[in-house]
Amino acid sequence: MHATLPLLEVSDFPAIRRERLETLQVNLGYKCNQTCVHCHVNAGPTRTEEMDRETMHTVLRYLEASAVGTLDITGGAPELNPSFRWLVEQSRALGRHVIDRCNLTVLLLPAQRDLAAFLADNRVEVVASLPYFRPAQTDAQRGDGVFARSIEAIRTLNALGYGEPGSGLALNLVFNPVGAFLPPKQAAIEAQFRRELERREGVRFNRLYTITNMPISRFLEFLLTSGNYAAYMERLVATFNPAAVPGVMCRSTVSVGWDGALYDCDFNQMLELPVGADAPAHIRDFDLERLAARRIVTRKHCYGCTAGAGSSCAGATA
Repeated sequence: MHATLPLLEVSDFPAIRRERLETLQVNLGYKCNQTCVHCHVNAGPTRTEEMDRETMHTVLRYLEASAVGTLDITGGAPELNPSFRWLVEQSRALGRHVIDRCNLTVLLLPAQRDLAAFLADNRVEVVASLPYFRPAQTDAQRGDGVFARSIEAIRTLNALGYGEPGSGLALNLVFNPVGAFLPPKQAAIEAQFRRELERREGVRFNRLYTITNMPISRFLEFLLTSGNYAAYMERLVATFNPAAVPGVMCRSTVSVGWDGALYDCDFNQMLELPVGADAPAHIRDFDLERLAARRIVTRKHCYGCTAGAGSSCAGATA
């Protein structure tokens, strides 16, 4: 696999600074039951990196001592970490809102058949990737049969109240393009997904977030091998939108790696770009004052979050 950082090192991306910290995004490990071609984490069944219980205890100690209101759990498939459910329960006991970034098919694994009910019982928000409302595009990006299994998982969640008005159980889908394109307007594609998934599959969801594919890891390999890298990067830079900058996730979120290392965002984590030398490097040394209002570590990939309508973990930013 090509080294990513050297391709992104030279950048004139404008300086941005952190604002109020609202979310702690924690990566529980890179193990996943899928191997998606767009995955910036390079996750898969053979990955062994995994957050241990001691590091999770440190995360919880910080949550308890801080005003951070949301724990955003990601991976890999974070549910495959043996301590995933424990972390969810402890975080909810602290009164924190918990997000599970779920690939949907993990809910159908034999060992995880009660996972959907667990998420509902703990009022966990589910954010799940679904590349398209037709099987061909989804399977091309995520693997044969993934669309059918994803729809089955959504039906299971719907039966528990997820995606239903007034239930308080949020099911939000994530759309990212299959190829080297920017996402369409979020409101328009959300309306199309809602209509087509209801008509074709009889399933429902709350929101749809559009996210730009980042030139990192497997998607970078696709760009290079298909000859699209230069044109894609030029498109990201050319469509830079200053109005998208205020809403990028790094301004209100800190990313915690599976080993407890701190990053300004999940993408920097995959590039092994830690927070700057003037800030704490590990969750055990977390110091909000030293993180607040400091300059965020940026490189050329940051244009991906600020191109067009913008892109963050909660979708478009402008």
